Formats: sequence, structure tokens, C-alpha cells
Amino acid sequence: MQIWRCPMGASFSSPAAPSPGERLINIAAQTPPSIGLPDLSLPLIPVQADEQANVDISDDAFDFVRSIRVYHIQFSQRRNRDGDCISSDATRIGSYGVQGDYHWLRSSVAQVPPASALPRPLHCASVSYRAVFVDWRDHAGNYGFEEVRY
Repeated sequence: MQIWRCPMGASFSSPAAPSPGERLINIAAQTPPSIGLPDLSLPLIPVQADEQANVDISDDAFDFVRSIRVYHIQFSQRRNRDGDCISSDATRIGSYGVQGDYHWLRSSVAQVPPASALPRPLHCASVSYRAVFVDWRDHAGNYGFEEVRY
């Protein structure tokens, strides 16, 4: 996510941009970065990347990562002319595995936590609801959530 366009309502408030004159003074006052030359006496070791982090997060201390659940809610219902209740539920849930691998599974609005603002009408009221709902438990076990409708 880009913090300056975060749909969860977080934002990065930077200080007011300096004027062009202030920027020139700041640039002129900077010391040039030092450039380090490689130590040729050290051996070069070839490294091959496999696009995976080499960190083991299977320990219970990382349960907070596995507690993160992302619900992509796409739900609608209405009555047709004949009085039949027509509903569409394309809700999915995303979660993290033991080593931080992320996957999506089909779900339903029945599985969305009560903290969501998802309307839950008892009868076939007209509803159209699209949102991303994220919930988690932090390292101390405290529950948290955010929801963004779109």
C-alpha cells in the first residue's frame, strides 16, 4: 500500500515543502557522500537469490502475523419482481501461513467478523456492500481491525 493513498485512512503528513530557495541552500550545505571502494583482499562469494526471505517465522512469537485476516467482501441482495430473494456473495478471505506465505480462500459474509460494518438484515432487504475488512491480534493478544468500503 502507498501510505499517501492508504485506503485504511492512515496518512503520512510531511512537513510543509521548503521553498526553492531553501531547497538550494539545503543542497549546497550537504556534504557529499563518501564512496567506499571494495577491499580486493577479501574473497568474492557468489550468491544466488531465490526470491524468498531466509527467516524462520514459525515460532509462536510470530503468531501475530498469522492472526492477520483480510476479508474482501462483495455482497448484494434484493427482491426480484416475483418476491424471490436474489443474493450474490463473492467474499474471500486472505491469511498468512506458518512461514508468512499468503493465500486466498473462498468465504462468505457469514464468516465476516461482527466488527465489520456489513449490514446483516434479518429479511431480504436491499443491500449492496463492497469492502476490505482486515482484522488481527497484536503480540499481546489485543484485537484490532480496519475496514474500507469502496
